[in-house]
Amino acid sequence: MVTDIRIESPVTVKLTGKGNKSRIVPIMTPTASLVRAYINERNLNLSSRMDDPLFYNHNNQKLTRAGINYIITKHVERARNISSKYIPENVSSHTFRHSKAMHLLQAGINLIYIRDLLGHVSITTTEIYARADAEMKRKALETAYNNPAPEKVPPWQQDVSLLEWLKSLGN
Repeated sequence: MVTDIRIESPVTVKLTGKGNKSRIVPIMTPTASLVRAYINERNLNLSSRMDDPLFYNHNNQKLTRAGINYIITKHVERARNISSKYIPENVSSHTFRHSKAMHLLQAGINLIYIRDLLGHVSITTTEIYARADAEMKRKALETAYNNPAPEKVPPWQQDVSLLEWLKSLGN
């Protein structure tokens, strides 16, 4: 609904998730500018349109999950036709959600804030992202230093107790 967007600064959106639980999420400045332009372009700023869906389909009905997945699939296929090199096999709205969570985590954002943005009830659900990230780091380190030339072995890699401790972090 248009009423779920607050376009005055700070710009926020009210998101309603599973179980009709709502949360207020801030919108970044560049996105806020796009949303304002979209609202003005479609005359959604009129008082008679405040109860209209913010994003709607060709029948002027609110977008459903299926509708959003249809749009994503259509554009993923177009991108694959240009170059499939960087396009994962499966792309869905959850792919974007997961990617954003990983980017926030990699940027050093506290898991509590990520939990709130994602609308998770429990931090345990959000911790899955932290474990995945630690695993990626461990694998990257192992790959980078897997059987290097003897002259390139750093001194810390000769410290057996340190190496055992580092390996235990990924478990």
